[in-house]
Amino acid sequence: MNATVGDFSGNVKKIRGYLNQAKKFRADIVVFPEMALTGYPPEDLLFRRGFVERNEKELDGLARHSKGLVALVGYVESARGSLYNAAALLADGSMKASYRKMELPNYGVFDEKRYFQKGERLLRFTYKGASIGVTICEDIWEAKGPGKALSDLGADLILNLSSSPYHKGKGQGRIAMLKRRARNYDAHIAYANLVGGQDELVFDGHSLVMDPKGHVIAEGRAFDEDMVFADISIETGRKGPNKNPDRSLVKTCRVAVPNCYKNVARPALPQRESLRLNEWEEIYQALVLGTGDYLRKNGFASAVVGLSGGVDSALTAAVAVDALGAENVAGVMMPSPYSSDHSVSDSETLARNLGLKLYSLPIAPIMKAFDKTLSGIFKGTEPGLTEENLQARIRGTLLMALSNKFGWLTLTTGNKSEVSMGYCTLYGDMAGGFAPLKDVPKTWVYALCRWRNERAGIELIPENVLTKEPSAELRPNQKDVDSLPPYASLDKVLSLFVEQDCESDDLENSGIPAGEIDRILRLVDLSEYKRRQSAPGVKITPKAFGKDRRLPLTSRYRRREK
Repeated sequence: MNATVGDFSGNVKKIRGYLNQAKKFRADIVVFPEMALTGYPPEDLLFRRGFVERNEKELDGLARHSKGLVALVGYVESARGSLYNAAALLADGSMKASYRKMELPNYGVFDEKRYFQKGERLLRFTYKGASIGVTICEDIWEAKGPGKALSDLGADLILNLSSSPYHKGKGQGRIAMLKRRARNYDAHIAYANLVGGQDELVFDGHSLVMDPKGHVIAEGRAFDEDMVFADISIETGRKGPNKNPDRSLVKTCRVAVPNCYKNVARPALPQRESLRLNEWEEIYQALVLGTGDYLRKNGFASAVVGLSGGVDSALTAAVAVDALGAENVAGVMMPSPYSSDHSVSDSETLARNLGLKLYSLPIAPIMKAFDKTLSGIFKGTEPGLTEENLQARIRGTLLMALSNKFGWLTLTTGNKSEVSMGYCTLYGDMAGGFAPLKDVPKTWVYALCRWRNERAGIELIPENVLTKEPSAELRPNQKDVDSLPPYASLDKVLSLFVEQDCESDDLENSGIPAGEIDRILRLVDLSEYKRRQSAPGVKITPKAFGKDRRLPLTSRYRRREK
């Protein structure tokens, strides 16, 4: 399910709806994602007593809706001044037990030790003769964690409530991990994952059920709400404890639910087909969901994008249209005396292909007004970077004026390669409310555009946009390669440095001279102050700027002493 942080009434309504759907198909057990009741991650809202109390009050009400089945619902438990990331075991109209997450992640985007205490007791329950264990997200990622302990106690089925954020390749890695766990546990696994965008995170769903041999029995859609049904046949009593367990570390309860389905035929389970996505489709769907949810969950119905005729603005516009509908996206051309004719014509073609509204606001008169106003204080200086940045800031001002006047959220168009190097203008092309491509390297931008054209079956994004030399067009004959290495080489170095924390000496085989590598790394570090002030954007790579990578703005550390 797609939960929204703090939307208790909306989240409860969804949970109730899925409980009713589960009853319709005569399900025994239904599993919801980690912290489905509060939304994830609620961050410092957890320090507000009213937030935690509301979540527990709503849980009490939900318990009454569990008549006729067993439900596992993620919530926040408070006890003796501490908070726990917990799973409520609801059955036949009441709460039977609560499990507290034992493995608390505290790396990358996770800060769970800031908020929660770790649980100290396992939870298993017996139902219709089967031994069933409960885990939450990170519990199952740890090879010798609570899942293994439950298996050693003889669990036939491990339930996992998860809110596992997406990055490229995460889905395949997750399935491989769950296959290893199922075989190692010799148990079925039912894995329920959150879906939806929450600030810079996007959750990909793709919940699944797996048998003890690691075969996927059923799986849900990625990047969409879905309810996965599966019949599991368990030979009860086939497993016993592998060793004498410490009974003080496990809570065991028996759950019995009256047979509400007697003499009632169950509808046929929905037919499912393989729903795996290729890597570019996966990334594109993450961008669409993350962008759309950010707008919808923050009360915006429409967006505006500055169209330059370049590849970044083209992809941003395509994502916006797919997320919001063409009728809710405005494109704005802001040509200057340095804009080429094809930049204007390419923008017009793109807008026509996408079906979005297009406006033209030439900036030459505003540039002249700035020149006149600044002529006195700038007297005796040569035109340069200042005048180039002014063009970007004029455009940013116009887009924000439209945003204020019409309630359109401004989408910035910068990609990860540019923001890594600081090849962007603070309060200019960085001005806006959300940055869909913030974590998308330039080379991926081209690949995603070609994938989108392939899916459309037409040249949705004009071929000229994909083949012309990248340029900011802020001075005559300007090209990106005047200031940056070729993007293919640059992205390779940035991936190693930003995402893998490689140092200068580790990058010698990148094909870029050592002096150029030092310049790249220096620019990345120097540009931290810009990124700190940039709009949020969808996390796509294993390590994005922001929560994943936190560096001081003021630092004299240098990798190589001169």
